[in-house]
Amino acid sequence: MSAIESVLQEKRVFPPSAKATSGAAISGMDAYKALAAEAERDYEGFWARVARETLTWHKPFTKVLDESKAPFYTWFEDGELNASYNCLDRHVEAGRGNDNAIIFEADDGTVTNVTYQDLLERVSRLANALRKRGVKKGDRVVIYLPMSVEGVVAMQACVRIGATHSVVFGGFSSKSLNERLVDVGAVALITADEQMRGGKALPLKSIADEALAAGGCEKVKDVIVYRRTGGKVAWTEGRDVWLHEIVENESATCEPEWVSAEHPLFILYTSGSTGKPKGVQHSTAGILLWSAQTMKWTFDMKPGDIFWCTADIGWITGHSYIAYGPLAIGATQVMFEGVPTYPHAGRFWEMIDRHKVTIFYTAPTAIRSLIKVSEADEKVHPKSYDLSTLRILGTVGEPINPEAWMWYHENVGKGQCPIVDTWWQTETGGHMITPLPGATPLVPGSCTLPLPGIMAAIVDETGQDVPNGQGGILVVKRPWPSMLRNVWGDPKRYQTSYFPEELGGKLYLAGDGAVRDKETGYFTIMGRIDDVLNVSGHRLGTMEIESALVANPMVAEAAVVGRPDDTTGEAVVAFVVLKRTRPEGDEAKQIATELRNWVGKEIGPIAKPKDIRFGENLPKTRSGKIMRRLLRSLAKGEEITQDVSTLENPAILDQLGEAR
Repeated sequence: MSAIESVLQEKRVFPPSAKATSGAAISGMDAYKALAAEAERDYEGFWARVARETLTWHKPFTKVLDESKAPFYTWFEDGELNASYNCLDRHVEAGRGNDNAIIFEADDGTVTNVTYQDLLERVSRLANALRKRGVKKGDRVVIYLPMSVEGVVAMQACVRIGATHSVVFGGFSSKSLNERLVDVGAVALITADEQMRGGKALPLKSIADEALAAGGCEKVKDVIVYRRTGGKVAWTEGRDVWLHEIVENESATCEPEWVSAEHPLFILYTSGSTGKPKGVQHSTAGILLWSAQTMKWTFDMKPGDIFWCTADIGWITGHSYIAYGPLAIGATQVMFEGVPTYPHAGRFWEMIDRHKVTIFYTAPTAIRSLIKVSEADEKVHPKSYDLSTLRILGTVGEPINPEAWMWYHENVGKGQCPIVDTWWQTETGGHMITPLPGATPLVPGSCTLPLPGIMAAIVDETGQDVPNGQGGILVVKRPWPSMLRNVWGDPKRYQTSYFPEELGGKLYLAGDGAVRDKETGYFTIMGRIDDVLNVSGHRLGTMEIESALVANPMVAEAAVVGRPDDTTGEAVVAFVVLKRTRPEGDEAKQIATELRNWVGKEIGPIAKPKDIRFGENLPKTRSGKIMRRLLRSLAKGEEITQDVSTLENPAILDQLGEAR
């Protein structure tokens, strides 16, 4: 296999301002280099120091890292702690019980403030109720809830009693929910009557009932239902109970269950390239430690900051940077229910203005879709709102293309806010490669440098390092505390997926292609390895072609896939959303020709898309993730046979099936 070619060059650099550097957790590149050098010099000592400083231990650990069963690594294994205690009790005990933990804004704009004392009491009541119903340490509880304070309460209540939770995103179908209930062996399910999204009530309990009726869920003894809308639901006596009724008479105090650092905190399912979803298993201390530490380093959290991560609790971002990280450091955070375009497309900016948000963390997909509507309607443009409280912006979920980065920087950050473009995964548990707001000179589209203690590298197919400037496979060379511990019930899949023998069995395979800059050593993610195209013998990352397309002033969003081609091996197929209405007929052909030529000029003739298809949107899950597997099927002209129930907009597939 030849190296992945990096063809997009980015020369713009934005050094950190004096304001960002002053008083930062990591201030200046010398401070960053000193921490990275400490980790290089004494790896275990570095992580032991960070773990002792960041977490409250019920029983201190004496052993840091055990590599004897590699790649099944363990961290701080003889130490004991409780995640809920670290997120709640210790702040209340420190006199901060009246501080706001969560500012929750519902779909209709109703705002609820929840203090640390309130949250601790709600978690304790539900934890006591779960214990009474026989849920115990080591049991698995599936949570199928809307974005809500109740969702966080349910997660914290599980870990308070040593149960392991598995949150299933509220947009998933009954089939997806059933697969997860069966695989994890759940003893209880926590759900809601309905959820609110964009002014509409959508069913949850009826989907949960279907999932349970599909079979294999005999271990589920209790279905606990949060009354969100008051919508009518079917009821199974003896199994179904209302959340508000079972917590009503419970005590507001609950002794936490002290567990080993390696005790499974949660299992979160992520889709595999084929077959059934993978249950990614994470440990208690690992997630707590790294989500808390990266809140301090990446987001430079200070007293008085208002943090807002727009993710759903059904995804890893909502675990690490809503349910655990912010609470572990005693931060105040905003949570929201609904979608960024309801009641209007300026909702994000209006909420930043209303709640005086200082740190804003969202997905490039959301930014790109808001660029389109903002440019078309001045009333919902960021410039129509007071965003002066913002000091740090962040992106998560996929690489951000340089032009979207520039729009975000100029229109949301007013050119004043560092953007932390964070690269990490469900499997890594927390940030791995990211700029630091008070230290790192920023380059649009680059996630820059690994955090201290993260030994990231780029290798070829045999596991050998490739020189800077040459694309290859992104790996992590040493274990780190927040890494996944296993694939639930499938250790073989864990090894073959993440520590393949082809790379020596000890390098963590991220599954992304990447390149390091020849001068700075900065990392740029080039897309998934399975999204690398081989066009006439040239291996091109899809991300770079997408970035070139979005750099055109007409384009709001683009996704690129490959399809087999008799002449070139693979042909580039681009799915494009313009900043205007979808073109048709001759106009579409003309714009497609313009965009092909544009890519030829930006990258080179080899990268020109053979097909360009226009849609009003791209096929996305309700979390905003582009379903690239569907796009690959469309590009090949295949009939879509996959489940599309998780799509926000299934009708878009018909539009994108039309070749140009």
